[in-house]
Order: sequence, then structure tokens, then C-alpha cells
Amino acid sequence: MFLHRVTSFSSCIRPRGHPALPWASSHYQPFAPHPPPWWSAPRFPPWPPHFPPPYPPPCPLFSGNRFHFANTGGLQSFHTSVDVMMERSSRGPPTKRLKSGEDRKSVGENVSSRDGGTRETRAKARERESKQEHHHWDFRRDGELPRYWETCSTETQPPEDSRVFDFSVMSYNILSQDLLQDNAYLYRHCDPAVLPWPYRLPNLLAEIQQHNADILCLQEVQEDHYENQIKPALQALGYQCEYKKRTGKKPDGCAITFKSSRFSLVSSTPVEFYRHGDALLNRDNVGMVVVLQPNAGAARSDASCSICVANTHLLYNPRRGDIKLAQLAILLAEIGRLSRLPDGSTNPVILCGDFNSAPWSPLYHFLTTGSLKYKGMQINMVSGQEMSPRGHRFLTPPIWSPGLGINQCCQYESKPTEESEPNCSRYRIKHDLKLQSSYGHRLLPDGRPEVTTSHSRTSLTVDYILYSSDINAMPLLPGGRGLQLLSRLSLVGQSELEEVHRLPNWHHSSDHLPLLASFRLGPDSFT
Repeated sequence: MFLHRVTSFSSCIRPRGHPALPWASSHYQPFAPHPPPWWSAPRFPPWPPHFPPPYPPPCPLFSGNRFHFANTGGLQSFHTSVDVMMERSSRGPPTKRLKSGEDRKSVGENVSSRDGGTRETRAKARERESKQEHHHWDFRRDGELPRYWETCSTETQPPEDSRVFDFSVMSYNILSQDLLQDNAYLYRHCDPAVLPWPYRLPNLLAEIQQHNADILCLQEVQEDHYENQIKPALQALGYQCEYKKRTGKKPDGCAITFKSSRFSLVSSTPVEFYRHGDALLNRDNVGMVVVLQPNAGAARSDASCSICVANTHLLYNPRRGDIKLAQLAILLAEIGRLSRLPDGSTNPVILCGDFNSAPWSPLYHFLTTGSLKYKGMQINMVSGQEMSPRGHRFLTPPIWSPGLGINQCCQYESKPTEESEPNCSRYRIKHDLKLQSSYGHRLLPDGRPEVTTSHSRTSLTVDYILYSSDINAMPLLPGGRGLQLLSRLSLVGQSELEEVHRLPNWHHSSDHLPLLASFRLGPDSFT
């Protein structure tokens, strides 16, 4: 795959208050489906408006492992109107406080003592205060990360009468507020003013509005916030929303939303990983699978030409790779069932989510190669989240119970079958979705690891946009139903995140970064 990096500027994100930068010249002209997405504009748009914390800010009280935000008086109620959330006041932040009472006292002495408080000394005092305020503004602007579009194809923009269908996908773990407070030790590095939900929500919605993706997959979406605030806001932006809350008493879940102007919903299937009485599948993680039909091109008149989109948030526990693989097997079985067509072929698949697994892990290898030989593999090595994992438990066949009705090829079967392969093949699981990642997981040109999540404990890639790309069934070949990756929004490395005090910060209101990729569904997918 040809990767062309736009190098005529360092970032598509221009500092606030500066004139917009023109597009850099490139062989590749981004496509412009109807309605035109934001990247088809003649120049990069400004980053989402920056919202100040509520005044007076809530006071964070730390007890145990949880922040409690106490209102110190006069905190205005938060309105769910999309206009209010998107167009809050652009007033600047308060002047940064001086380091101590002595510093403030010395300023007063300069103004009122020598020379009787002359105009010159007053001017110096004002200059010093101005520098303090300017320093605070620099701190807030430092929260922005340099992200730009990387082109991943030499394909040119299709003509208006072309039968291809171009669309964009965004995956974003938005950090549930309840989980933030329950795990407050992970966010002690943050300015407390950036943590309350009334500050975070407008930032998150502005970021979503800015990217304007056709399909949006969200994780850690808290149910009450979704129903009362997020869903109404997204509907006002033209999205149709599907949601699945985690089972049990967990407050959050997964959502898949899509532009109703670009897609029609064929089916929506929530997926629960919890199985009563199963010692392995006793966690409350969930997934969601939707089948979408494009509202443009030749697919409009062909109900069989659809895209299968899945979203999930797998178990976090780094030491329970066996549970993660079992959860993944359920999700892959559902994707296989819903994407399969009567003639035996399959619709294209987009799989998004927080997989709580690193790019060098066995679980990632299983996703992207379709096979995993796990004989002698330690359970706590499956996800690659820990560099020095503890424990010595090994994966043993079968990983999940045959009573689940899912075979070792991650497909549903009516009844369990006995193993007929040699003993060495028993230690192998497979799937046939032919998935690959939209990202390379290494930054150019130095090869540093990309990072999708960063807080006080770690900086790591755990979020992915995977897509089906069968080299024997590419869109330009007869009968092909694969997807072509056109471009992606670049990620950053650990050093860039440390420069902005990790996540969340004034600019990015989650401890994850959004992933964004654009795809082309070729004309032969519609034949």
C-alpha cells in the first residue's frame, strides 16, 4: 500500500487567532461525497472552539480513589441544547495566579513605593501580569496535538457519476464520567478544572462535529449522559443512534451512530458477552453490530450491497487474555453471521473499538492474520498490556466452552463437533474475516510507536479501526466486496503527549484519542 505523507506543513491544526493555512499541494485530492465532508473544504478548518471551565469551577475533593466535585456556589446548570453546547462563550481563561503571596506583594511594592508609583513602574507591573496571563494561554494551547491527514492510496477523486461510494469512520473512547471518578488515581496529573462533565461534554461534541464522520463508533458512553445529552446532540447533527449498555450495574456502553443522509439501517444487533453460569464469560462487556446500506451509488437500489459495522470494548484486565479471546469469539461469530450473504460471499466489515490489547500482542495478531496458535502461551501475555506480566497460567483447549455454540473458527454451529485434527491443531483458533488495521502503529519517519490512550499509568495503543481487505476480492475485481483505505488522521507518540501533560487536558477531553479513517467501496461491490 502506497503511503504518501503530507509534509508541506507540520500540522493541520492551526493555533487559535492565526489565519487559516491553505491546503498543501499533493498528488492526492481527497474525495467529496454528498454531503461534502469537512476535509473537502479548500483549507483546513479551525480546531473545535475551546470552552472555558464553568465559573466558579467545581472544587475537586479527593477521597480514596474517587474525585468528588463540590459546587462552591453559582455553578450554572448545564443545558443540553446543541446550540448551547456548540457555541458557548469564547471568553478567555482566568489570569494565572502568581506563585505566592510574596510575588503579588512585590508587584504592589513596585507600583506604590519607589517614585511614588510612577507611570513606568505601573507599566512594568501591567507587563508582568500580562506575561502571567499569556503563559496560561500558552498552557491551554499546548493541549492541542499535531494531527494531519495521511493519504494511503494513489486513487484520484472519482467523477460525479462514479459508482464508487466513499465514506469516513471515527472510533472514540470518550471516557465515562463515572469511570473517571472511580479511577481518579489515573488522572492526578490533570488540571482538576478539565475533569468535570460540564467542561468535557462540549469539547467532546465539538470534536465530533469537527471531524463530521459518516459513521461514528463510541465506547464508554454513559447511559444517562447518552439519553439526556449525547443522543439529542448527535441527532441534531444528522446522526441516527444505536446504543447498547453494558450488562449488570455498569453505567456505560457502546454506541454506533451514522449520518442518515448517507446510510440506511438494515439491522441493529446488540451483543452481550456475559453468560450466566459460565466461569469464563462472567464479565459485563458488550458489543454492537449494525448493517448499513449506502444511500448513494449503485448500492441504493441493491439491498444486498451493505456494510457490516461492529463496535466493542473488551475487558480491561491485562491478566485475563482468555476472557478477551472468548469475548472476541462471540463478536466475530455475530459479525460473520450478519455479514454473510445467501451466495456465500460476505459484505465488507468495519470493526472498531477499544480492544485493550497492544499492536504486538497475540490478540492483535489473531485479529489481523485470522489465526492464533496458542500452545504454551501464558494467559497474561495475550493482550500485551504489561511488559513484565506476572503469573504462569497457560491457555488450554478449548479456550471457551463448546456449550457456547461457537467453534474454533469463531462461527456458530448447531451442535459441538469432536476434534478431528491432530493434537497440535487443537491449540489453534481462526476466523475468516480478513481484517487489517487502518493504522500502521509506527510514526514516520522515526518508527516510534503510535499512542491512542495516555494517562498517569500508561501510554499505549489499544484502539483500532479494522476493515476487511481481501487481496483476492478487491473492489476493482469482479465480484469483489473489499474496502480500500484512502486516508487516515495521524496519531502521535508518547513524547508529544507528555508535552501536553497527557490526557485529558484543556483541549482533549478523554484519555483516548479519536481514530478517523476514510474508505472507498468500489463499483464491483454493487454487482
